Order: sequence, then structure tokens, then C-alpha cells
Amino acid sequence: MDANDGFDPWSPQFVADPYPGYARLRAAGRVHWFGPSRQWLVPHYEDVRALLRDRRLGRTYLHRYSHEEFGRTAPPADHEPFHVLNGNGLLDLEPPDHTRIRRLVSKAFTPRTVENLAPVVARLASGLVDDLLAAGGGDLIGAVAEPLPVAVIAEMLGIPAADRKLLRPWSAAICGMYELNPGEETARNAVRASAEFSAYLRELIACRRSRPGDDLISALVLAHDDGERLTEQEMVSTCVLLLNAGHEATVNTTGNGWWALFRHPGRLAALRADPALLPGAIEELMRYDTPLQLFERWVLEDIEIDGTVVPRGSEVALLFGSANRDPARFPAPDRLDITRTENPHLSFGAGIHYCLGAPLARLELLASFGELLRRAPRLRLLAEPEWKPGFVIRGLRELLVAC
Repeated sequence: MDANDGFDPWSPQFVADPYPGYARLRAAGRVHWFGPSRQWLVPHYEDVRALLRDRRLGRTYLHRYSHEEFGRTAPPADHEPFHVLNGNGLLDLEPPDHTRIRRLVSKAFTPRTVENLAPVVARLASGLVDDLLAAGGGDLIGAVAEPLPVAVIAEMLGIPAADRKLLRPWSAAICGMYELNPGEETARNAVRASAEFSAYLRELIACRRSRPGDDLISALVLAHDDGERLTEQEMVSTCVLLLNAGHEATVNTTGNGWWALFRHPGRLAALRADPALLPGAIEELMRYDTPLQLFERWVLEDIEIDGTVVPRGSEVALLFGSANRDPARFPAPDRLDITRTENPHLSFGAGIHYCLGAPLARLELLASFGELLRRAPRLRLLAEPEWKPGFVIRGLRELLVAC
């Protein structure tokens, strides 16, 4: 099967509902070449799960090969601010650097850190829902889904309130580079945002070095292990990753999740009637309409998938959205089942790159969904939403509701 028959990530129709296309891909085989992005598509759950843990693949290849040795062209020199920022973050590093940095970051971003944020998250979620109720409704994404995780991460990092309006535009510009085949305008915006955000964080880190506080940046400055410390660039890249990865998934799970619940009024009614169902429902909403649809990996050594050799130097696209709807792993995968008891979805990844911020994302989702379910029992949809053009990070433009 030609992957073009089932996979068209630039089509608005496909972005709005990629799941029938994924079903065709899964039925046609375990791996497919997709010429437009020059990637091998992997649509099955077990393959995606296994390859996330396979050390023959990597988020980068530069720890083992030069661009030339790997058969790749180095990125343009004027893109350097983006690639330096991105290349020093946990998500795009491999051992031994990944191991060292994750160990040091984990000393600062501890389970206690998340636990201590619970009252902050609850307060912020309550205030945002207050505003939505006072207005009688509005755009649920702009009013609740977007500001909550940005505010939480800003509080966690110790970013002054007056500067927080800068974070979302910077993050959106940088995340544009994670889409398939980003254009030159997207790259220019990402480079500009990378340079501005990096410069801002360097100033903040310098302040925390001289006057440490109880925020995460101060903890990153102080984190050490047998004399090892994070470099300034590693701290900058970590902070940016926490914002980008830490809020995009939460925003899109909130928007996509409420859109799914509005289309399944019986499930929404059950959730309102029994708040104890909420933790499991959050997991199901992340599985049912996955916020991160695709995760890329480089092939560092030849691998074989169902008799097809995927050679070194290739790039694979692990289709999280397809894996999470694979009937070989999830009974009735196209059914939204908020009582699903076994739900090993891959929305947070797996292996060494499993999302560091997953506990915080769950905390935020529980807070915002819980507040809305409890305090807005008549919340209803006003208009069918439109999807943003991005496919990899897939979410709605807005979700207009009335209270």
C-alpha cells in the first residue's frame, strides 16, 4: 500500500479525523515509506512501544555520527539559535548526556515539587473557571486550557507575572518547527523566538545565581551530583522544554478532551454524576484523541520490521495516534470508554524519553476538568470547532462554550 492513500498530514480533513487513515495503514502492514516527509511510518502499538525503547534508534545521531557520516545535511547556519536550544534539551539528547542531565534535572524537579504545586494548580484553575463563569462562557481553550499550564510553569520557574505574556508566543513559534517539513517563515519565527527566550532565561538564571529563591530555576542552578552541574545552556534548554512540552500536551488534551465529551453526552453525564471516574477518564481522553500524534526517531543501525529493512540514516515516524487506537492492544479502540481499566496509552512516550512532566500534566488536567465538571454543570458547546493546521501537535483553534 502507498502510504499516501492513508496518510495526508497537510490535509485539513485528515487533521480533523486521522483515525480512519490510521486504520488503513495498520491493515496494510507494519511499516510504510512516506515520500513527502522521507520517513518510515510505524502505525502499530507493539512496534511503536518497542521502538521507543530500542537503542538502535535515537532522537539525535550526533552523539555517534557527523552529519556527513550519517548522510544528512547540516541545518542552515542561521537556524543555529533554534538547534542549539533544541539540541541541548532532554527530549533530543541520547546517553550519556541524556542520562547525566536527566539525573541532575530530577534532583530539582522532584515528586515533591509537583506535590507542592497542587494548591497552586487548584487556585489557578479555580480562578480561570471563575472568569469563564462570570463571562457566561467563551473560548474554553483561550480562557482555561492555555493559561493554566503556562501560569503553572511560570510559577514553578519563578518568572515574574509581568513577563508571562511572552511565554505562549515564544513557545508557539518554537513548536512550529516540530511539524513535518516546516517552511522558511516557520523557521525564521522559531529562530527569533529561540534567541529571545534564551536571552531572557540567561538573565533570569544570572539573577538566581546571585539571589536564589524557592523556584525551579534556583533548584537547577544548585543541582549537583559528584561535582557535576548543569551548564547554563542545559538549564536554558531544560526550562524551554518544560514550557513547550509541559503545556502543549495539556492544552490539547483539554480542548480535544472536551470536544470528545461534548460528542458523547452520555459519558459527560456519567462523569458529572461520579467524580471518582475522572482520573481514568483523563487517561482515556489522552488515548482517544492523542495530543502528540507523531514522534520522530533516527535509525542509528539497520533495523527490520516485518521483513522490511529500515536502513541506518533513515527517520521513522512513530504514530502515537494510531498506536493508541490499535485494536490489537485496546478493545473497541474507537469507543470513548471513560471506565476503561487497563489503558497503557503511549501519549507520554516510553523508554528513556518518557515525559518528565507527566505527573504535572495529570495534576493540571484533573484540576481543570474537575473544576468545570463541578461548577459548570450546564456547560455546552456553541459551535463545532476548527482544527489548527498543525498535525504533529494536534489541537483545536478554539472551543466556544456557554455556561
